[in-house]
Amino acid sequence: MSVQASRLLAAVAAISLALAPAIADARVGGGSSSGSRGSNTHSAPPATRTAPGTAAPMERTITPNTPARPTAPAAAPHAPAPAPVAAPARSGFMSGLAGGLIGAGIGAMLFGGMGGGFFGHGLGFAGVLGFILQIGLVAMIGMLIWKLVARMRTRQPEAAGAPGMYGREMAPPQGGIPPQGGMPIGNGGAPMQNPAPTTVPVNILPGDFQAFEQLLQSTQAAWSARDINALRGMTTPEMGGYFAEQLGALTNRGVTNVVTNVRLDSGDLSEAWAENGQEYATVAMRFSMIDVTKDGIGRVIEGSLNERVTATEVWTFVRPRGGQWILSAIQQTR
Repeated sequence: MSVQASRLLAAVAAISLALAPAIADARVGGGSSSGSRGSNTHSAPPATRTAPGTAAPMERTITPNTPARPTAPAAAPHAPAPAPVAAPARSGFMSGLAGGLIGAGIGAMLFGGMGGGFFGHGLGFAGVLGFILQIGLVAMIGMLIWKLVARMRTRQPEAAGAPGMYGREMAPPQGGIPPQGGMPIGNGGAPMQNPAPTTVPVNILPGDFQAFEQLLQSTQAAWSARDINALRGMTTPEMGGYFAEQLGALTNRGVTNVVTNVRLDSGDLSEAWAENGQEYATVAMRFSMIDVTKDGIGRVIEGSLNERVTATEVWTFVRPRGGQWILSAIQQTR
């Protein structure tokens, strides 16, 4: 064998090794995990009997991994705590302004010049009764004045120490929930991210499982025919874009992946839920097929026309309520 022939064979072997992983994963999804599952995109779907292991996390997705909602910032450790506002001392009934007025009235009654005082000779029973009523009136006025002064003393420090939207000793609500008409405020006063949407369970019926199996077979057929328009009609715009990229990469390599005789061997539901007007269903599926890759002149360079291969993947489907299911994500299993 000549030196040139040896070098040519080595180059072909090197190219084959370089392309082998990509060609081996040439089927729908490219052997990777991509797509979106709504608010559950970045959480692993529950294991099932069909897929008892864990599903691989998303390698490609347009759904951001939203961090947890920040809570209200804690006070700085070096900041001194605000001095508590001392409550005004509660005086007894016979102290303060009211006590002074009452005491003056009683003193005038006992020792004043009203006919010798209470024990004097010039004050009859009617006069004593009238004088007692006068003292009661003075006492009531004194109590009203005392309460008014005490209330003013209590309110004045709070008004001076509450320049913000919250009171002096009132912390902002947990989670940044503002008063009515406001915006949730996080650290630094920046608007916080919207909370995760509320999800509710969805009941998946036998007809839904039939739709999932049909989509498994239909997407494989459109993929083999390189019919990107048909694929876009059965997938979300995100997944349709990924499939178009993968088909374009195969075309650039001069190869075609053909998947035929797709058969669903087993499948079960992992989870199903609804959020934001959309219904999601994540299904574990084990399916077998004839999976071959051909070169530009139709020769099989990967796979076998006579031997079936088996794959286990986790597919997520989505639909508007009452609409048709389409493919939203594919995840590989571990």
